[in-house]
Amino acid sequence: MFIAGVVCLCLAVLVAGSGVWTLTRPAGADLTAQVLRAVAPTQLAAGVMLAAGGVAALAAPGSIALMVLILCVIGAIGTVAAGSWQGARYAARREAASAGCAGSCASCTRSCE
Repeated sequence: MFIAGVVCLCLAVLVAGSGVWTLTRPAGADLTAQVLRAVAPTQLAAGVMLAAGGVAALAAPGSIALMVLILCVIGAIGTVAAGSWQGARYAARREAASAGCAGSCASCTRSCE
């Protein structure tokens, strides 16, 4: 369990560090930067979950540590997946909204009919 705990703590630092790095950068105007910034809080939450699992793996008795570690890893993966899915939905809605001319030929790159 020692190795699993250390690996989980290292992953916690990497995931949370990525979220903090994204939040400390200036907000970008492009859609990709906005989606990455929206996913950053879920990365922080996943980092906390992974850290809790790593600490439990290092400190708790074997069977309890394994169960807590598995639950924390599944929770972290689910949290990041849900945040990424929400970010992808946001990006798809924004792309769909900007795809049409909306009655203005000046702001559209397609030819108006």
